[in-house]
Amino acid sequence: MSNMKYIQLESQGEVAILRINRPEALNAMNIDVVSELSQTVDKIAADEGIKVIIITGAGEKSFCAGADISYMVDIDPIAAEKYASSAQSVLNKIERMEKPVIGAINGYALGGGCELAMVCDIRIASSNARLGQPEVTIGIPPGWGGTQRLMRLVGPAKAKELVFTGRMIPAEEAFRLGLVNSVISLTPDELPPEVAADDKDKQKERNNQIAKLLNNKLMNECIAMAKQISKNSFNAVKVSKMLVNRGMDADLDTGLRLEIYGWSLCFAHEDRKKMMSDFLNKSKK
Repeated sequence: MSNMKYIQLESQGEVAILRINRPEALNAMNIDVVSELSQTVDKIAADEGIKVIIITGAGEKSFCAGADISYMVDIDPIAAEKYASSAQSVLNKIERMEKPVIGAINGYALGGGCELAMVCDIRIASSNARLGQPEVTIGIPPGWGGTQRLMRLVGPAKAKELVFTGRMIPAEEAFRLGLVNSVISLTPDELPPEVAADDKDKQKERNNQIAKLLNNKLMNECIAMAKQISKNSFNAVKVSKMLVNRGMDADLDTGLRLEIYGWSLCFAHEDRKKMMSDFLNKSKK
């Protein structure tokens, strides 16, 4: 698959892996990254061969460290509104895409990075991940959906605490809050051998090795889940995603009625008939 300057796209059968590739800036999203991300999402959405998307950051340190502060420091309100609007627009596009999106959170997911993670349908974090909305520490509130999506995921009181303090939380805490679905860590037998504590170079080398092993394990878990999803009826998964997303802000009766319509419409799809017949034939054997 083609790569742009800041977005890498890799295909593994029906699974596409999208990487934000700006490791020198911890994969922070400047205007160019936002624009390339938007174009890539359009391309993925139109590609019928892709059933599931995994979004992650290049390298082992960061998923995405958010908006580009070096760009924001000198802009006026008009430019700020344009920047946030274009960022919100691409994040909304990811959230509303018919295809399921898994966020592989490898390291920092801060500010816009946490907001990017929150538009993914499923979030899997490595044990060294750190999530947060630290915008108030530099004089702004979250602007790419953080005040709205965080409260829907963790409740208003916890969202306020995280936003008002700007603190970073470790992966395990994010898991307890329901901000991530699961945390991937290395077992003792997967760790490289211990080295002498006073040998700084060896320690650094070992830490780099651990980060690489952890990132590989995270990606393998995400790919395994993506492949499990891609085996199912794409139509049924697509309708299920729409029902959860639309139902979240509807009252229960409206959501249930919408579910009946979504459910019934799947009976018009050819894969439903085939999959049900295959299931019945298998159970007769």
